[in-house]
This record gives sequence, C-alpha cells and structure tokens, in this order.
Amino acid sequence: MLSINSFSDSTPYPPVKVECPNLRYANEMLSNTGSCNSEMSAVSLYFYNSVILMENRKDFADIFHEISIVEMHHLDIFSQLAFMLGADPRLWTYQGRGARYWSPACNHYPRPLAALLQNALLGEQNTIAKYRWQASLIQDRCITNLLNRIILDEQVHVSIFQAMLAEISCG
Repeated sequence: MLSINSFSDSTPYPPVKVECPNLRYANEMLSNTGSCNSEMSAVSLYFYNSVILMENRKDFADIFHEISIVEMHHLDIFSQLAFMLGADPRLWTYQGRGARYWSPACNHYPRPLAALLQNALLGEQNTIAKYRWQASLIQDRCITNLLNRIILDEQVHVSIFQAMLAEISCG
C-alpha cells in the first residue's frame, strides 16, 4: 500500500494579487480555470477517479481525493486572478471571439487502473508545460510567482502518479 505524506509542495504561496488589470492575462487565467486543460478538469477527473477506485483501491482513491483538494486551491487562485485582471471568473475560456463554458466532456475517463493513472500523469505534465509557457509570456511578476509556485504542486502530483504506476507494475 502506497503511503503519501504530502500532496503539495511545502513552499508558501505568494500573495494572490496582480500589478494591474490586463485582459490578455485574464484570459490566460480563465484558461486555467475553465478550459479542457484546467484546474476544473483536474478537480472533476480526480473526484471521479476517487469514486470509482474507492471499492478496490481505497488508498489510491484517498490520494486522488487529497490531490483534488490541492487542485481546488489552484482553481480558487486562478479565479481570483482572472477577476483581479478584469474578467468575469466563470468556468469558461475564450477561444477566438467567443466564450466557451467548461464541460465534463473535456475529460477522458479511462477505467483500467494503469490507463487511469497514465491519464492523470499526462494531464499533470501538460499542465506544467502550459503554466511554464504562461510564466514565460506574462510580464506581471505577481502572476508568474503564483504560476511557478503552482508548478511545484503539479510536480509533486507527477511524482505521486509515477509512484502509483510503479506500485501497480511491481504488484
């Protein structure tokens, strides 16, 4: 049975603030809340994974539950940033000229354990790449500090999912 003691990095989060309103940056933060590659997608997927694993892998179900709580914190941060930057912080993102609401259809829902874990791992890796790209694009130090701090949590999640995959391949 896998034992995890921490589901997030121990580094404190910087204050949630922005240098000044900026709609371009607001749209990036909305992407982090309501696109298919978003914290809302992670929260909903990890909730689902926790439910379906509860009967046969309670240890893994509990891990997904705890990670979903960390992702909810990220969702809250990005929603606050979007609002401070001048956007309406709904669960949506802008594509082209229009808004697109988040949907649970964004997620893939594999049921076999190895595929479920690989899906979660890939999602975290894609999120890290997205946040690194945003941190290189955004010129607001307050936002980039938060992005870089959140990346640390996502890296913890990558390590956890890799350990879970290793456990099932050895077991």
